[in-house]
Amino acid sequence: MGKKDPGEEIVTTDTKLESTCGVGTLDPPDSRDDLRPKSALREYVETIIICVMLLAFARSFVFIQSKIPTGSMIGTILIGDYILVNRFIFAAPGDEDSLLPGQRKIERGDIIVFRYPRDPDVDYVKRVVGLPGETVRIDHGRVLIDGVPLDESYVREESFDPRSFRAQEVPLDHYLVLGDNRRYSEDSRFWGFVPRSMVKGRAFFIWYSYDEDRDDYLKTGWKRLVSVARKIPRLPFKTRWGRLFQRIR
Repeated sequence: MGKKDPGEEIVTTDTKLESTCGVGTLDPPDSRDDLRPKSALREYVETIIICVMLLAFARSFVFIQSKIPTGSMIGTILIGDYILVNRFIFAAPGDEDSLLPGQRKIERGDIIVFRYPRDPDVDYVKRVVGLPGETVRIDHGRVLIDGVPLDESYVREESFDPRSFRAQEVPLDHYLVLGDNRRYSEDSRFWGFVPRSMVKGRAFFIWYSYDEDRDDYLKTGWKRLVSVARKIPRLPFKTRWGRLFQRIR
């Protein structure tokens, strides 16, 4: 065996680094100091922060929730239904030709939530009936698309409106929308088309439903507070349990 360099370091069996020149020893840091368990409070706080961040992201870019105050969609959505709206499913205006995975164009039959063209601070929910470029006419309550009758099985007999409306061509990047409760719906027949830029998303899920009074949404101020207080003890009796967690079609 050859002689070792006097400056060479060797590793001894006790894991200490020792110099042959006797300069001294150096203990490696104890890795156990980095594995101290987190306190329960810290874990709870971190979990809550992560959940809040995920919910904020989902609300901003994926889902919003809305409450239905009126009966224009009775037959499909009732007064007092709380719905989830998918904001991601439709491509952004102008990006319809470059869809991301999970996205698609707005289709006939979609139930959409949009800003009311005459008052953008108010949200409406209606069903898409007429697409851009189509000519829509209503003849004694029956909808015709480019002269072809539309099958509307979602309109109940008691919701049918026998009135006629003249033919209209849907402009580019606009949609003609109608309520399923046709007799009592204020929709495109009266105020025109919905611009694509005002569409927020597609209503797809009922997560809660309460048997609401028809005019409850009109209450303001202290009357509103009284209404909310009265609902709390009535929740077990006025919750529509059979409508919870239903898909909207």
